[in-house]
Amino acid sequence: MVAGLTIGLLKLHSLPDYDDGYKLWFIIVIATSVLGTLILVAEIIALSCWLRRKKPKKFEQVEAFLELHEKCATKRYKYSDVKKMTNFFKDLLGEGGYGSVFKGILPNGGVMVAVKRLSETRGNGDDFINELASISKTFHINLVTYLGYCVDRGRRALIYEFMPKGSLEKYIYYKVSVGAQSRLGLMTLYNIAIGIADGLQYLHGGCPNRILHLDIKPSNILLDNEFIPKISDFGLAKLCAGNRSTVSLEGARGTPGYMAPELQSGGMLLEMAGGRKIFDVETEIYYPPWIYDRLVSNGNLELYGITTPEEEQTARKMILVGLWCVQTDPAVRPQMSEVVQMLKGSLQTLQIPSRPASV
Repeated sequence: MVAGLTIGLLKLHSLPDYDDGYKLWFIIVIATSVLGTLILVAEIIALSCWLRRKKPKKFEQVEAFLELHEKCATKRYKYSDVKKMTNFFKDLLGEGGYGSVFKGILPNGGVMVAVKRLSETRGNGDDFINELASISKTFHINLVTYLGYCVDRGRRALIYEFMPKGSLEKYIYYKVSVGAQSRLGLMTLYNIAIGIADGLQYLHGGCPNRILHLDIKPSNILLDNEFIPKISDFGLAKLCAGNRSTVSLEGARGTPGYMAPELQSGGMLLEMAGGRKIFDVETEIYYPPWIYDRLVSNGNLELYGITTPEEEQTARKMILVGLWCVQTDPAVRPQMSEVVQMLKGSLQTLQIPSRPASV
């Protein structure tokens, strides 16, 4: 711009003296050009500053939520802090549709953590808000401990205590290639089941707000060094007003991420007792009615790793409670407080429910 103005003035100086009208016209043209360029540059600078200040629309509600709940939230970390504590996301612990989880160490403390880095392209921040709103106000031995969060424009992360034994999913299923060694002992699995039920009962009635987790599955149950279960991943959780903690299953089949916690817990109980998936893809066997038929006939339950009468009785209790929980009618299914009592009580007090519907 300056160079153009200099060249224009030099040309103006070289014009004949008698051409005053042309000189005036030339001055106007140059001045107009320079003024237009200055205005354009100013607009570009202003637009650039505005874009730097403006947050993407889909993350505006995240910031609005944080402003309202800042007093309840734990420490907020910068994204640069998150990169340092995970050694630039070096040690991957797991991943899914929500994003990825990495092993890390808190600065100035040496505490091991798990850092969940949420996907930047998923949704508008609902999962992040649900998880932060749910877990930041809960304190229970069977819920994973929440330690902090990060929001840096489109980059979001949640920081939790590190669970050294990983997820329950690794310890449930019997694998023919390695035998029963792939599973925890049944009594350990039974104690884990009670811990999960205790945690869900707290969410449904013991914490300040009733919370429906809606994504209970083995991969979301984490285990510490003593195999104490910790419920994690509250991305699909819903806060409920009053005493509402019952979810209808109509239309829910095929979308297990949104099924009732009781039904999901029941399915997981059956998997823990039987060492197999609810639905076996190879044999096309749906496990609830299959195990129900064996239970009512008092025949061999065909359970893996059962070696003592105590384990047999405990397995039958877990199966009965699981069958009650997978009933499709929400009025028949027990609430989590009742599930806890059933698991901790005597097998002889449990009645046999109706046969579960087939898939």
